[in-house]
Amino acid sequence: QVQLVESGGGLVQPGGSLRLSCAASGSIVSVGTMSWFRQAPGSQRELVASSTSDGRSNYVDSVQGRFTISRDNAKNTVYLQMNSLKPEDTAVYYCYAIVTYTQNDNEFRRSYWGQGTQVTVST
Repeated sequence: QVQLVESGGGLVQPGGSLRLSCAASGSIVSVGTMSWFRQAPGSQRELVASSTSDGRSNYVDSVQGRFTISRDNAKNTVYLQMNSLKPEDTAVYYCYAIVTYTQNDNEFRRSYWGQGTQVTVST
């Protein structure tokens, strides 16, 4: 099977930076789109940024110019560099990926979620 393991969350002051990482592991054939979502208390989960396997990326307007998504396809890892953080960026951040994997000599394709990592922006 496949797992997505996130790291890099924490507490940071407004204006600070954090870098999130998410590594996919398992019997992976390929990884397609990799994305970061976030969910603040009392709010719906929202898409923050996405990166396709051919390098295209897009962002929600509220993080454009502050956050950068990147990926290392050789390591099946996606990163989210977050700069100029604001209190409203406080949320649990989730990694999401569409993965093709093998099981019993067959190939399957499905989406996976990471466990989530807390980002808190506060003085």
